Amino acid sequence: MVSGVDVKSGFNRKLKMGMVGGGRGAFIGAVHRMAATLDNGVEFTAGALSSTPEKSKLSGQDYYLDPGRVYANYREMIDKEKSLPEGVKIDFVSVVTPNNTHFEIARAFLEAGFNVICDKPMTFNLKEALELRDAVKKSGRVFALTHNYTGFPMVKQARSMVKNGKLGKINKVVVEYPQGWLLAPIERDGQKQAAWRTDPKQAGASCCIGDIGTHCENLANYITGLEIDELCADFTTFIKGRPLEDDGNILLHFKGGARGILYASQISTGEENGLYIRIYGEKAALKWREEDPNYLYVFYPDKPFEVYKPGNGYACAEAQKNTRLPAGHPEGFIEAFANIYRNATDTMRAKMAGRKPAEIELDFPDVNDGVRGMAFIETAVKSAKSSEKWVKMPTV
Repeated sequence: MVSGVDVKSGFNRKLKMGMVGGGRGAFIGAVHRMAATLDNGVEFTAGALSSTPEKSKLSGQDYYLDPGRVYANYREMIDKEKSLPEGVKIDFVSVVTPNNTHFEIARAFLEAGFNVICDKPMTFNLKEALELRDAVKKSGRVFALTHNYTGFPMVKQARSMVKNGKLGKINKVVVEYPQGWLLAPIERDGQKQAAWRTDPKQAGASCCIGDIGTHCENLANYITGLEIDELCADFTTFIKGRPLEDDGNILLHFKGGARGILYASQISTGEENGLYIRIYGEKAALKWREEDPNYLYVFYPDKPFEVYKPGNGYACAEAQKNTRLPAGHPEGFIEAFANIYRNATDTMRAKMAGRKPAEIELDFPDVNDGVRGMAFIETAVKSAKSSEKWVKMPTV
């Protein structure tokens, strides 16, 4: 029972999870599997885990999957899984492949009647994103996008405060995401995570902004509800010979008049995962860091600041639902990721039980967030290449 909603009502079994990608040597696949199964409501059952049948089979052995449910490719997976009976076949698939394959895989599973959870960015370009949105709508299935930082309890607390007017009118948003892991050309030494992110054939038109700058845009929108009207972007490639940018600085004009600064970098020496957002309103301001996620700071013009922490009774309903441990026990990256999986699978359960999902269950990034993210990437790339100062975001 969560906030008056019995999420298991009428549907009392674990959901069956499949995965495309995420085999040996993959980082994010393991994160998805841990997150999905953290709350004991999902069973990892089947997968096409690599671009080669041999590696997929070996990865299946690593994860103790039934060899008959380890497939050579996603097409074989769809054909075999959809022929299995309800309760045996997968209920949803997680797509954790490089960007250039998200669209075709996600669309194929939707058209076959499966729910989809997809890693970000959603597609290779905006055209694909718009087509995928149509496919989601036509299918009637659940589609979730793993912008995982929205899953932190104190991010949900921040969102609630903005929605309830605690900050007043928002004047300024400053969001940054510095990393330093691409300071050297490690992609040339075969480092898998670097190799595909810096390859325009796999990553798309952007490396740094597409990979982590989209988290900045999504987090700012999730907390404030503000949408970008126009932007002015400056991209730099510091590593000679790298085909995509490894640093980006963007000025933002939001609809309604707020201003913003977005900075993302993968060559910021010594930085690890420095996602940090500051939101300045007429009545108060918020500050939150992903590397110190249990603390949400609220500042005022005329009195001492406040600190909000998860696990306390004063937190909003969304923060409390997405907190697993008592106050004082740190929750982090995996738990935030798991909150997206739990909310998305709660929504799947509701639909399977013939019940309309509650608003608190629908609290996860969806296909519309993916479309907006791709519009942001394409506009930032266009601006960075243009001699014009400001470039309008398209209406999507």
